[in-house]
Amino acid sequence: MNKLKIFSLLLIAITTIGNAQDLDQAKKAIDAEQYEKAKTMLKSLVNSGAKDGKVAFLLGNIYLKQSEQDSAKIFFNKALSASDNGKLGNIGLAQIDLENGNAAAGKSKLDQVASNLKKKDVEEYIYVARAYMNPTKPDYKTAISILEKAKEANIKSSPLFLALGDAYYGDKNQNEAYSAYRNSYNLDESMIRAKMQLGVLLKGAKAYKESVKAYDEVVKLNQNYGPVYRELAETYYLWAYNYPKDYTVNIAKSLEYYEKYMSLTDYSLSSRMRHADFLILAEDYKALEKEALAMKQLDKVNPRILRYLGYAAYENGNADEAINSLTEYINKGTNKVIAGDYYYLGLAQIKKALNKETGEIEPVIYQTGIDNLKKGIEMSASLANALNKKGKEYFADKKYKISQDIFEVAISNPASKNLLEDSIYYALTVITNNRGKSMKDLDVASLDKADKAIDNVIIASPDYLESYIYKARINSTLEKNDIMTASYQKYVDLTLAKGAEEIEANKAKLTESYNNMAAYYTVVDKVKAKEYFNKTLALDPTNSFATENLKNLK
Repeated sequence: MNKLKIFSLLLIAITTIGNAQDLDQAKKAIDAEQYEKAKTMLKSLVNSGAKDGKVAFLLGNIYLKQSEQDSAKIFFNKALSASDNGKLGNIGLAQIDLENGNAAAGKSKLDQVASNLKKKDVEEYIYVARAYMNPTKPDYKTAISILEKAKEANIKSSPLFLALGDAYYGDKNQNEAYSAYRNSYNLDESMIRAKMQLGVLLKGAKAYKESVKAYDEVVKLNQNYGPVYRELAETYYLWAYNYPKDYTVNIAKSLEYYEKYMSLTDYSLSSRMRHADFLILAEDYKALEKEALAMKQLDKVNPRILRYLGYAAYENGNADEAINSLTEYINKGTNKVIAGDYYYLGLAQIKKALNKETGEIEPVIYQTGIDNLKKGIEMSASLANALNKKGKEYFADKKYKISQDIFEVAISNPASKNLLEDSIYYALTVITNNRGKSMKDLDVASLDKADKAIDNVIIASPDYLESYIYKARINSTLEKNDIMTASYQKYVDLTLAKGAEEIEANKAKLTESYNNMAAYYTVVDKVKAKEYFNKTLALDPTNSFATENLKNLK
């Protein structure tokens, strides 16, 4: 019997050690963002009857990261009923509360856990702090206070300093974040994520070249560490986006590194979706379509795939497929609809409404498209930045009505990085669309809006000479001759002040200014009218408009 007892105890000890080793390997897989591998390992431990609630908690965390709340909740509840570390289940359930906006319930659960923690419970303190950091609307300050409290008793915990670095980084305290990451790595050089985060800080400061150098050091330490290639991909994307001169080279590197990241993590549906999101950012819509079709083979009913198919279809020239996919996605009430869904649906409907052969626009589909485009911008104003390219494409194709409406939506976001250029294009399209119309047929509302848009350009960039020409043309169309004359005069004064070279380069606009001012003065001041017509002839002796009007003034 004694031998049997000893054997049983030995078997339990071996099983416990084996489970601990498997759990340790699963945690390493999670850090390496190999989530499917980690899930397989953790499920195996759960099925083998592991009594440690940490196993189910970590599994629930992965599902929560992959936006599968129902599955996450199952495992958090399983953790709660475990004989060891059951309190972790409450941390998991609190995260769901916080994510769903139930802050009181979430905080209550976390307070309950924290009140029972001992000084040695470093890992639990970290999990509580990360529960405040993980939701869509994180509370970094509370996380910092929890971690600082734990640090007082655990000054040599590398994972604690890593979590503290993440909290300070989220709270936009670069100096404290740097110190925490550095301490984490110095305490344990196997904590490669802490070293990687030093590069992330540089990325946040737009020091892209230095950031890449920092990542290269991580690659030298472990060339199979997947997350560093994701960071490289994101850094090169931002480098391309912020420095258009090097866009082509850097965006290619960005896509290459993301593929490397995928190869070192997994090609599960959730990973492919993260990849698809990145392909949208990088504007590689051929690759997006390929990825969406691959996802469809993995899961034919996942509605989010319709989003990717819709975006790719529009950008790849298939408006009908884009409309069908996005309409189906939006109309399914259980789906979470984002700004981009309405944005792309609107663009696709606008494209569909235009008959390329006749140039005619189907009014109902077109107006629905404009309305959806507006809805997308209202949900996320930053999308207005991308309308610059769309509006200019229609402008170049001489589809001025569509261009005008797109630029009107674009300038509804006063924070758009293209606001000044979009305002100028909006004014140009409005001027063009009202050219030659009688007063009763003018779109006065749009002309007034264009006038205000140009005023904003003048305030922001008073040396941009063409803005005075555009303002003059708008007010000429509206027959507001005093404003027209003042605007032309401003253009003339600024151009003449720049000297002979500028005058020579802008003869046509100067003669336009002189002739229009002269035409106005023929009614109110004939002497001044002659003066301006003569200024036209000084620049262009063959100008027939000035010549004929001077004859009539004699």
